[in-house]
Amino acid sequence: MSTLARRRQSPSENRKFVIVPSSPALQKSSERLCSSPPENTLIYLEPTVHLLSSMTHSHQNNREANHAQNDPAISQADPVATNHPFVRHEMQTLDCREEYDEDYLVPFTMDTVSCFKPSVYQSPLMPPENKPLETRILKKVKDVLFEVDIKTMAMHITKVDCMVARILDTSDDMMKGMGVSSGLELLTLPHGHHLRQDLLERFHTMSIMLAVQLLGCTGSADERATLLHRAICLASELKSSLGNLFGFATVMKCLELPQIARLDETWTVLRQKYTESAVLYEKTLRPSIWTMNDGEEISRPTDTTFPHVLPLLSLLERNVVALEESESWESADTGVAMVSHLDAARTIACNGRIFSANAEAKLQGNGNF
Repeated sequence: MSTLARRRQSPSENRKFVIVPSSPALQKSSERLCSSPPENTLIYLEPTVHLLSSMTHSHQNNREANHAQNDPAISQADPVATNHPFVRHEMQTLDCREEYDEDYLVPFTMDTVSCFKPSVYQSPLMPPENKPLETRILKKVKDVLFEVDIKTMAMHITKVDCMVARILDTSDDMMKGMGVSSGLELLTLPHGHHLRQDLLERFHTMSIMLAVQLLGCTGSADERATLLHRAICLASELKSSLGNLFGFATVMKCLELPQIARLDETWTVLRQKYTESAVLYEKTLRPSIWTMNDGEEISRPTDTTFPHVLPLLSLLERNVVALEESESWESADTGVAMVSHLDAARTIACNGRIFSANAEAKLQGNGNF
């Protein structure tokens, strides 16, 4: 009951609670219990306190009517009903209840498609007609990675990451449709399936794009070492200056790919020409991503724009139990890491407004990069 009393003052006071089809990992069991609603179904919601109040007073009125018919001398309500702490609390809530939003009852819509639309995507680097992995286009991308300032590149990546995750540029209508005030809360809920898929899609495609540049678009070991140096600097900028741990993990995923780790000559040149970057990667960045994946390094919300959610996304979107674990948080020997990531999800969901404010502050005055 204390939770109900506090809900009006909580940041998520306009949250709409619904029962929706669960994530793919639980769909088989849910199908046996109930059938999924059609894609265009609108689920109307009402505050829990309103429902409890109406149910309680309806029950009380029925009991009073029955007592009055059976014994006219009874002029007060059923003491069992009025003295029950649950009922007494609801009666007080009805009398001193704050006014709720008039448009609290809004249609709840579930995302059924991805926010990415490759068929209509346009880029100044690519003509409308282009072949996959076309050398000319890949060279343009490589030139951008070489020429653009690292800070500018990191801020652009952070802005797009936050827009995809619905941390930035989230309208009131979008929040009403989601049922929550932040995409970071939505991705922890069953109906956040498509948002989780979009974030995983961006994570994998970004890391692969960087890997393709390192592997296929540079001629000499010196060029590859320079691009590797810039990638390390980009990862450091994303983590330290902008607090974008999602973007940081994306770049680190690329640098830790087996195809990149096997470039012995490139890493040797990196250590010779860019010693500080090599030391930064070996002593700071790589241990940091390991501890983050193991759930041992928890970032503070006040310093973060986009928290480390990749383990959570993988756990919630995993269809079957992996027999051969490919990630540290999926290993049976590190089950505590899984619990740590699930526990961190609660903190992430509750601090959505803080992350949004941090992102706006970090990107303020830098909208054109």
